[in-house]
Amino acid sequence: MALGSSSKQPDPPHQQQPRASQETLNARLKLRRTPNEEHEPEHYEDLQLGFNPSLFRSLERFLPENLLGSTRIEKARAMSDLLLRYSPQSERIRVQKHREYRQNILSSYQRLNEELYTLDPASFFVPSFLDAVNNTSEESFKSVIVRAAPGIYTFDVFKPQFCQMLIAEVENMEKWFHYSKSSMMRPTTINKFGVVLDDFGLDGMLQKLLEDFISPISQVLFPEVCGTSLDSHHGYAIEYGKYRDTDLGFHVDDSEVTLNVCLGNQFSGGELYFRGVRCDNHVNSEIKENYDYSQVPGRAVLHHGRHRHGARAITCGRLVNLVMWCRSSTFREAKRYQKDFSIWCGGCKLEKHNRQQAAIKATAEVLKRRGREKAHVEIGSKSTAH
Repeated sequence: MALGSSSKQPDPPHQQQPRASQETLNARLKLRRTPNEEHEPEHYEDLQLGFNPSLFRSLERFLPENLLGSTRIEKARAMSDLLLRYSPQSERIRVQKHREYRQNILSSYQRLNEELYTLDPASFFVPSFLDAVNNTSEESFKSVIVRAAPGIYTFDVFKPQFCQMLIAEVENMEKWFHYSKSSMMRPTTINKFGVVLDDFGLDGMLQKLLEDFISPISQVLFPEVCGTSLDSHHGYAIEYGKYRDTDLGFHVDDSEVTLNVCLGNQFSGGELYFRGVRCDNHVNSEIKENYDYSQVPGRAVLHHGRHRHGARAITCGRLVNLVMWCRSSTFREAKRYQKDFSIWCGGCKLEKHNRQQAAIKATAEVLKRRGREKAHVEIGSKSTAH
């Protein structure tokens, strides 16, 4: 079965980026080969930029030392110029259209539950999850997290009140689109329904969720793909039910780690199924791993983004999920120079095992041959002596 790979719409661009000074442009050409882990990057959320602010925070660690001391505006200009230089014109046009789309929503949409738009841990999270994260130790994380299968973890995360408020907000977003007679951009290429929460102004809350909670947990559970941190996201809600998507096809996510939380409501069916972690070269390889998961409202599934998966058809009721694709810019940059992903890819791991077995077998054959040759020489020597 061939897999699909869904993708998100790019983040809104800046209308017109000011040109950086010549000194800044010269410095821009000499980015560091590795990130400066000791440098604390600036925040860029309040600036009108042409790319995701989290991308600027990640890229800042690669800036040369003589540029790190510049003002935040100067660094933003230099990085914007760099990103725009390597973005094709078609991509810039698409980004511009998406920016206008998002601005139209933000200027007209009336929020139903304003408290959702600022992360309030005490109101959002169940006590067990909040206590484990506040403790910040690996042992505390694992005390509330269940390893359901390789690359798949589950845990209780959101209170019922938060789940119901978010469902109501999603319904309000869809009603707004219906009455405004606008065309909605769907979360992925394989979803016919659902809402991109980032487009409605929830990106700040979700980014805070990523940075303060999901990234620290993921660095413990998925250190092989988190890079220095998970630094950007794509957040959306998907719905299953009558007149909605009934299932979700077999695919992999455009993420390093995916957070998938069942919000409710009353439903039957809709089980998630997982079929193994694979890199791009092995995404359609043989299926040997099998794990099925029955969704529970308020409970999260945190899984490797390259874990092949899908959702079975819902048989009755309505199911709403909060999904967040969590990404690491440093891992994606490092991955460009890698060919072997046997640490996490089942296909690479099998190929590596087969190579090792072949090498062992070849070595054993060489040793046997040398043994036979040595014995033959010794027999010949004894015959000559007699």
